[in-house]
Amino acid sequence: MAITSEHLVGAAVGIGAAAVGFYLYQKNQDKINEFLRTHGLDIPVSENQPLESMNIEDLATLKERIEDLIAERELAAKEAAAAPAAEPAPAQA
Repeated sequence: MAITSEHLVGAAVGIGAAAVGFYLYQKNQDKINEFLRTHGLDIPVSENQPLESMNIEDLATLKERIEDLIAERELAAKEAAAAPAAEPAPAQA
């Protein structure tokens, strides 16, 4: 089966519709994500959203995420500080 002009037109229309849909989603991302969250979908919180406009649940989620990142960095720093002390000194000849 050969590719016809109808296939190419269909692909072009599909790409155009996807581009328009993506543009409209990006333009209304906060509204759409809030709508989806209220209907039970777990949409991650956007970090670009101003903190003043976030609801309590989003702020709590963001707080937990930040606390987790802080704990991971502190643990990595402790491990990095302990690693050179745990290595034996190289023997000199």
